[in-house]
Amino acid sequence: MKTVIVYESMFGNTERFATEIRDTLRAAGVSVVLADIRNARPYDLLGSDLLVVGAPTHAFTMSRPSTRDEAVHRGADPGREVLGIREWLTLLDDGFPTSADRPLVAVFDTRVTRVRRFPGAAAHRAAKVLRAQGFRIATEPRSFYVDDVTGPPSKGELAEARRWATQLPTLLAGLDPVTRGAT
Repeated sequence: MKTVIVYESMFGNTERFATEIRDTLRAAGVSVVLADIRNARPYDLLGSDLLVVGAPTHAFTMSRPSTRDEAVHRGADPGREVLGIREWLTLLDDGFPTSADRPLVAVFDTRVTRVRRFPGAAAHRAAKVLRAQGFRIATEPRSFYVDDVTGPPSKGELAEARRWATQLPTLLAGLDPVTRGAT
């Protein structure tokens, strides 16, 4: 099974969760490619069984140029401002000739703990966009929490990410490798 993890991270929080997920999957024997959004290309996904998308939640949804600009003003690396998951997802639609070529998808986001109960999250919006493009979302979008905009991850959240990651390989069990549908 080949898994590609693509993430956007302004302050390193989402990257840290993506790395934990990668390491957990590798420990389970899964072939994993980890790609920062700035280096990920849609054609890199061809032949993959699972795509994991990770994004920070900005203003209750995926980042936009204005929210990434605000993050840079708060101290994020200016190089991370150029491209976000929102824009990258629009590139995916042309990369897969048929829905059978599209990998299953799992989506997560990072959110600040103090807005835990507020509606809206990057993962939910990304899942909606991916579904509209014909991708099958393999599991409910997941949020992981950080103490503040710049981090660190909230207590126990990296362990939660590892637990979530251990479930990902089972999503593909029992699926037809050609249609990625139930056998």
